[in-house]
Amino acid sequence: METREECAGGFKKETVNKLLQLHFKDDKTRASGDAVLLVAEMLKVFVREAAVRGVRQAQIEEVTRVEVEHVEKILPQLKHQFVCKETSRAPVN
Repeated sequence: METREECAGGFKKETVNKLLQLHFKDDKTRASGDAVLLVAEMLKVFVREAAVRGVRQAQIEEVTRVEVEHVEKILPQLKHQFVCKETSRAPVN
């Protein structure tokens, strides 16, 4: 069960909100609670996919323990696919 401090995926709302604030050009820009929940959900999906791909990379290298290096190897492709999927949608009119 999620606490008040947590939102989707176990990320703290405050942490997700600070991550968003780092990328806003105007300091007065604020994210709604729904926006924070959506970003937290996207982070959860990204982290889970990174974990799965890290495991696959370790299996390819025939080791039984996933290390940081395995995740580092899959990150460029994961980032590319994650960004391309999100930006390739047709604009909503």
